[in-house]
Amino acid sequence: MATGTPRAELRTLSLAILVLLELRPLRCQEFVLSFQTASDCGDGQFLDISSLSCAKCGANQRASATGLSCVCQPGYRVLTDNGASITCQQCPNERPAVTQDGFACIRCPGSLSDGRTCLCPKGSILVERDVQAKLLEEARCETCYGGDPAFSVPNNNRCERCQPTLINTTASCLCNLPYILAGGLCFPPNALPINVNPIVKFSQLALLVQSAWFVKNLYSSSAACLVFSNLTACQALGNMCVMNMHSLSSVASDACGIFNTIFRSTAALGSTKDISYWRANLPWLYYGDQPGLASLVLQTNPLPMGFSFKRSNKNTGIKLLSAVYNVGGEFLRWEKVGGGNLQLCPDTAVRQRAPYTFGTAYRESCDLSVAELLHSHPEPLFYDVFMDLSQGEDQKLLPIPTLILNQQYNGRFINQEKMKNWYLSRRMFVVDTLSAREKDLNAQPKVIRVAADIKIRFQLVTGTLKGQVFPPQMSVSYKEVLITDLNTQTISVSFSVEYEMDQNEGRMKIDTALGVMGGVAVLYSLLKTVSWKRRIASPLIDILSGAGTMLQFLLFYAGDLANVFFIITVGTGLYWLIFSKVSMAQQFVFLLLPLPAQEEWFVTYICCAFALKTLQFLHMLVLHLSVDAFFIDWERPRSKANRTVQAAGETKRDSSPISIWRTYFVANEWNKIQTTRKISPTFQVMAVLFLLEVVGFSNLALRDPWSTLQRPPQAYTPPYSLTLRYGVAASLWLCIGLLQGIFFTMFHERFVEDKIRQFVDLCSVSNISVLLLSYRCFGYYIHGRSVHGHADTNMEEMNTNLKREAESLRAQRGLLPNTDTQTFEIAITNHLRQQYDRIREPLSRRNGPSRLVDATAANPFEQSTRAYNTMNRFLGSVIDHAHRDMDYIVKDKLMFERVIGMEFLEPSEKSIFYNDESCSFTDVLFFGNEATLLIFDTLFFCVVDLGSQSFILAAMLTYIEQMIFRLIRSAIGRRNLANKTLVDQRFLI
Repeated sequence: MATGTPRAELRTLSLAILVLLELRPLRCQEFVLSFQTASDCGDGQFLDISSLSCAKCGANQRASATGLSCVCQPGYRVLTDNGASITCQQCPNERPAVTQDGFACIRCPGSLSDGRTCLCPKGSILVERDVQAKLLEEARCETCYGGDPAFSVPNNNRCERCQPTLINTTASCLCNLPYILAGGLCFPPNALPINVNPIVKFSQLALLVQSAWFVKNLYSSSAACLVFSNLTACQALGNMCVMNMHSLSSVASDACGIFNTIFRSTAALGSTKDISYWRANLPWLYYGDQPGLASLVLQTNPLPMGFSFKRSNKNTGIKLLSAVYNVGGEFLRWEKVGGGNLQLCPDTAVRQRAPYTFGTAYRESCDLSVAELLHSHPEPLFYDVFMDLSQGEDQKLLPIPTLILNQQYNGRFINQEKMKNWYLSRRMFVVDTLSAREKDLNAQPKVIRVAADIKIRFQLVTGTLKGQVFPPQMSVSYKEVLITDLNTQTISVSFSVEYEMDQNEGRMKIDTALGVMGGVAVLYSLLKTVSWKRRIASPLIDILSGAGTMLQFLLFYAGDLANVFFIITVGTGLYWLIFSKVSMAQQFVFLLLPLPAQEEWFVTYICCAFALKTLQFLHMLVLHLSVDAFFIDWERPRSKANRTVQAAGETKRDSSPISIWRTYFVANEWNKIQTTRKISPTFQVMAVLFLLEVVGFSNLALRDPWSTLQRPPQAYTPPYSLTLRYGVAASLWLCIGLLQGIFFTMFHERFVEDKIRQFVDLCSVSNISVLLLSYRCFGYYIHGRSVHGHADTNMEEMNTNLKREAESLRAQRGLLPNTDTQTFEIAITNHLRQQYDRIREPLSRRNGPSRLVDATAANPFEQSTRAYNTMNRFLGSVIDHAHRDMDYIVKDKLMFERVIGMEFLEPSEKSIFYNDESCSFTDVLFFGNEATLLIFDTLFFCVVDLGSQSFILAAMLTYIEQMIFRLIRSAIGRRNLANKTLVDQRFLI
């Protein structure tokens, strides 16, 4: 056992190696076949469909016509046939011919063909078997009897009755002169009074093509329709007229000319369905050529049904049916419109059902390969489209008028003109690859004609509140493609459904509101101009400044008119948004969204609002950047102690200086709040973008009646309405801005931080007042004189002072005794302003052109210091009533003065300080102009979105716009602050 075990293991190992060596070729085998077709097989070979390779035929055999099997050679019959292979046997000399089924040999009564079969003379049929299928000894040639009553002719070795027109016309099966044989039919002479014109005109390409289809069938179809009232022939003639774009001209021999000739000549036959345009036995192609007929057909009788969006009475289904005919005039079927019959663009079934829901604006477009169209549409199909008005069991159909935009009438494209010239028709096709085939019907067409734009339009009946619409209209625009390279040529096609209502009444109401509100804006702007004239101390009647006054009036009017446009456009957008998206708002449809062409005036109003608001914004920005400002320092030295200073090599005694750091600190705080806003612009942009793109409020702007915010990805997404898009975007922007304003006003400013009130408190603590002059003789005053007497102190004394003030142990901070009012609107006298300008005059000359600068004057630093000290003493003395000729009074503004923004009293002798608890000095800051900024941002966002159709891009550009103007306001405002307050710009950080 011990000695045998290693040998067994060795044998097992050898066997395993042998198996692996045998399996190795199997693992490495490559399954590669050579590609062969039937045309690659040589003589005597066929393509074996089981092995997909060429195989050799048997003895006395040759390849069949298809090349996929073998057949016996001429003179050989099939001896056996098991389905996989055959055997052949040569026919003997006494029976040299092969029967037609190939399985027997027979003698012929006459000659043999090249294929070794019997031949019979013309007019005879070959008979090889008797009635019991027994093979005859010799084949017979039987002559078909063409006389009465048989009237038979040979047809595939059978005698059949000849065509009825031959019998009816010649009482025989022969169509001899003077009768005319056409299309297998025999017509009497002069069946048609004119010669037919088989030319198809392609107007877009300026090309005339002699159509092989028209050459073969136009005369026979026309004659059969006229002479025999053949239904199929009449339909075929109508189809040829449709392929010629329903065009009518002075040439009466083309398809449409002949059709109209037959239409007029068959008036005695009556009409179909009591429709005068639908002649008996003829297809309905035209509505008639009376002027104004189109408006009567399309806008007279509404449909006997109403559409509703209300869920309990919902009716939004549109049912369209079409009668389908082939090019030969045969009726094929009734077909439901939908899917791929009129919509050439491939898409899912769910999306292709979308256009047949009332109220959903649909448009689908794509580029199709000309080669694919040629392959999928070898012959055109023709559609007569109807609308199904079924209500209950009674099924009724309404013919849909069709407007062929390519139709010509005596060389004019009449359907591209006004409605009164329209020539409505009925039948249409989608793709025509047949009419441009020349000489041979199997040849490649020279041109193909495609329905590049199919549009179905519904018009709402206004004023009924019943959801009724006029008969729908289908318009078709065909495009002609000259075939040059099938592999690369493409064509753009589209299918759309749109809904329209008369917008004239609504437009008139909006224009009326615009006129009335615009008139009010004129009056308000005049009041602003009068107020401006008073504030700059200019006489109301001043010829010299007339141009400036007019310019100022126009600037004021631009802002007010922008607000008018904004209110009207936002109100209009909200109106359409509410009534078109809230299903309960329309129990029966009475409102449809305006078409893109009808929205042009609305977009124009939005652009006007944006342009005017931009002008107002820039005017406001210029005003802010030119405000005169000065910080009045009330601090005085605590003691009369002197200090020793070295000046010009000698020792001088000077009083203790007042610290400038308080002024720098207040100036920096003022510089910071120049661009502070009541809302957060960053949060505004992010919140609006989140609601539009993430939550899905943008879906409310789609041109359909549904208010769902989230749409399934497989559902059809209609195009956006510019009106709804503006309404949604503007409403959300204003709502978020309003909510932010309420939050910051009611909560943040009360419990977190109020930067404006903090600045006023800072002025009081710093013992510094602020004078702001936005106009020459009008401005604002912040009284910051400390009730403690001094502000330059240590921390302990400062805290003690604040504690005593909190315990009411100090006087109140107001300008007047026992008052807390620290902010005022001021109207100063002209004399006070002149003195103010006189002190600043040296600095103005220094900053002016170099030729005006006095070279002997002190250095700029000394000039600034002297001017600052002089202005500080002067303004402080004015506030302290030290100048009788420049004194002032303090009073409250009348309510009406606050409403209209105008002061009734003119400061002729004394300046007037109006108590202002609302901190109106923010009017020279972004903070006090939040309404203007919010409207400007709203319009900027909406205009960018309407132009780009992208909320994301609009949000990004709006944020960038806000940052740019904030930087401009900050940079130039800092420079103006340094120039006007005499604070060195280096200390403004």
